[in-house]
This record gives sequence, structure tokens and C-alpha cells, in this order.
Amino acid sequence: MPLVEYPRAARRVPPHARAGDVPPAGRRGPRFVNVTAHGMVPHFVYFDLGNVICSFDRERAIRQMAALTDTTPDRVRSEVLDGGLQAALERGAIDWSEFHERFSERTGTSSDAEALATAASDMFALNVDLLPVIAGLERAGCRAGILSNTCDVHWRHLVASGYAILPGGFAPIVLSHEVGAAKPDPAIFASAAARAGVAPDRIFFCDDIEEHVAAARRAGWDSEPYVSASRLVDDLARRGLELGL
Repeated sequence: MPLVEYPRAARRVPPHARAGDVPPAGRRGPRFVNVTAHGMVPHFVYFDLGNVICSFDRERAIRQMAALTDTTPDRVRSEVLDGGLQAALERGAIDWSEFHERFSERTGTSSDAEALATAASDMFALNVDLLPVIAGLERAGCRAGILSNTCDVHWRHLVASGYAILPGGFAPIVLSHEVGAAKPDPAIFASAAARAGVAPDRIFFCDDIEEHVAAARRAGWDSEPYVSASRLVDDLARRGLELGL
């Protein structure tokens, strides 16, 4: 079986590792394990943003936009979600100025563009359960990035929120509105893989949407749905990447 390298900080040897796969005690340098039954040992981890790094309450944003523009949440939902405005914004097909103009025209409302942006963006909360996982990856020497369907106003709001991990050590940060393609489009996975600088089968990706997980697998990545931080720790451990958690 081929040997693959994984970060020195990993502490346990998987039970299927053969004698000699780990350097003698006290010896410096990388440690080695066999390819695991769950795939290649990850050399890079991509995190989704919404409902992984941060939770979000879309209905709160809709209510806030409705209150600001003196219309109904149903009308906002119809134009923003069902009418495709949010999707176009996240693909980079329109910017916030165009979004605001089209939203105002369709709903027959008037509002300040920046105030509407704040109403649309004030819906996030940091997933603090994930913080030890991010720290564990850094300690293990495993690089991590963000791959997200999002728009400029949401990203700027998150960065301005004061969360120490955003943008933090994540690199690269691949955002759909900048790439011009959104998950599950293969183009965004190709762009993200190129920017990660490792082979696709050495990328592990977690996302809360099954369709995006399936798309990552079609792109040759290793991927699992995000359920919880503890489940993610287990998913990585089964692949030979131990975080000491």
C-alpha cells in the first residue's frame, strides 16, 4: 500500500498502520500512515461558511428587510429568494447597487442602500463549537480555507463583526461572487482546487448542503456533510488526521 504523509501533530496511529510506518520515538520529521479506508489523508480542508463556520437566520434578515421597506416578509422572500435576486448576487451577476435597484422596483419600495444591506446581513452568529477544530488544524500543520456561496455585503458584514477567525488564517478564501460561479457548479470547485495547490483527492470539504457535498465528490474531493464539530473531528480522524480533541 502506498504511504502518504500527514502532519506531525497527529497523535494516534490508526490501527491498520503497519510496523515501520511511524518513525522511532524521539525522531524529528514527518510521520506516515497508510491510506485509510476512508480515503487519502487530507492535506487541505475547505470549510463552508454559512451553517458551518457561522450559523445564519435567513428569516430574520427577511423580516428586517420588510420592516425597513414597509412591506411584507412574503413579498421580500418572493423577490429575493424565489425571484432569484439573492442567487444572482451570490454568483456575482449583479452587485449590491443593482440588487437594491431591482429590489426597490419589484417591491415598489424606497430605502437607503446601506441600511438595506445591514438589514439583509445582520443574521449571522459564530459557530463557537468549531473553534477548537480550526485551532487543531493549525496546530497539526494542516492548511484550511473557506469555500462559500455568498455575496459582498454578507462577507463584509462578517469581517466587520470582529470575529478573530475571519478572515484569520484561512487561505485561500474562495467566494462565489468573486469567482462568478456558485456551488454546485463544477467551475467553483476547479477554481478552489487550483488555489489550494494540492491534488483534489487530498482536499477535504465540509458543507451543510448534501448537493454541494456530492458536487465536491464529483470533482474528486473527499467530502462529508457538516453535522456538528464533534462529527467533523471524527470524520477527519477516520482519515488519519488527528486533532488532539
